[in-house]
Amino acid sequence: MPIELNNVLRNPASVFTSPEEVLSSTKYSIDEKIEILRRWEYEARENSVASEEGMVGANGDDLLQRIEIALISIVGDFDTNHSPPTKQGGLDRRATAPKNVNAGDI
Repeated sequence: MPIELNNVLRNPASVFTSPEEVLSSTKYSIDEKIEILRRWEYEARENSVASEEGMVGANGDDLLQRIEIALISIVGDFDTNHSPPTKQGGLDRRATAPKNVNAGDI
């Protein structure tokens, strides 16, 4: 994995200002965009849980919703049978597997 992509995966918000910007990027493949959004989704979900529990942090519900909409635009509906049964949730790679997506569709 290229170093730059590895850095993006560690902290998508440090490179992208919005999930929509990930979608419009021509630098990354569909699979890379899915992984970037999946990682960002997990981070946003963790922040949302922390906020619910009264910990310091911004409420990421709007961001979380926008990330999920971006993912759905690529993969279609999520396969929720492959999502962890935890408060943080998160999307397993199987849950976000593309379903007959053409590169020109994004």
